[in-house]
Amino acid sequence: MLMKSGIVDLLICPACLPEEVRLSLDVHESDEVDVIGGELRCGQCLTVYPIAGGIAILRPHQPSPVPGTNSKYEEPEVVSSYLWSHYADLWGDSEVTRAYPEWAEQILPGTGFAVDTGCAVGRFTFELNRKFDFAVGIDSSRSLLTQARKLLLERHLNFHLKQEGHVFERRSIVLPEHWDTSRIEFIVADAQALPFRSNLFSCVASLNLVDKLPKPLVHLRELFRAAKVTEAQLLFSDPFSWSEAYAKAEDWLGGLDCGTGAGRGLDNVRAILEGQIGAISPPWTIEKGGEVWWKIRNHSNHFELIRSCFIKARR
Repeated sequence: MLMKSGIVDLLICPACLPEEVRLSLDVHESDEVDVIGGELRCGQCLTVYPIAGGIAILRPHQPSPVPGTNSKYEEPEVVSSYLWSHYADLWGDSEVTRAYPEWAEQILPGTGFAVDTGCAVGRFTFELNRKFDFAVGIDSSRSLLTQARKLLLERHLNFHLKQEGHVFERRSIVLPEHWDTSRIEFIVADAQALPFRSNLFSCVASLNLVDKLPKPLVHLRELFRAAKVTEAQLLFSDPFSWSEAYAKAEDWLGGLDCGTGAGRGLDNVRAILEGQIGAISPPWTIEKGGEVWWKIRNHSNHFELIRSCFIKARR
């Protein structure tokens, strides 16, 4: 698995934010184009971010997490569930929804870079790549990204899908021939401290993520910072399943009786985008809103059906 060396020009040290400090690259192993192993170094705070197996780990204050300590999203059964949710439509599974094609339909083709925050196993990153010159997917889970990168490099992936108890079924994902995988990168990063310079992305996306973060408003501000000041698209979608397992109630963007999170999350996010809350500048113009039904599969008889409310905006 490889990390494309050219992407280093886009990166900054997430631990030094709001200052934007470029990183230097120390290559340990590479081929003619790609970095397989090495380190990214910050000359200001001296943090060293490893690149191992082609995956750069750019999380602030914990650049080299211990495998298996990053919540349920590192567990094999959860990874398998996400692979089904993202790609089961490619083999014609009648149980899956069309969530990812429906989200992709909201995005107009453009030029430049696009970023998929909370990309999990990468389906929407592949969709963005079909619309823009280059797409980057970020997630905090190395296990999820490992599967995304396998698909990126090999264009197919075999995995075990839970049927019931300890019974699993072998499944195969094969990417369509017309999907170009040469202009995609996946990076382990924190959606609340994006390791990218400002005014960079022509499109920013946050799907089913904001209610799973400790600081949802910080994530939105990071999206706005990384997006271009003009000629930028934004796709936000979330079910607003607020839980104190992920964030203190005082930091929620909805679901409360009073405070900044009073009322419905969808209404509050719209107000934030339009600059009515939080003094966002320049504000976004909301073009469309709606809902997408997304499904996660725990086993053959247990599915979670989720209504994710989306907002498409431009500035």
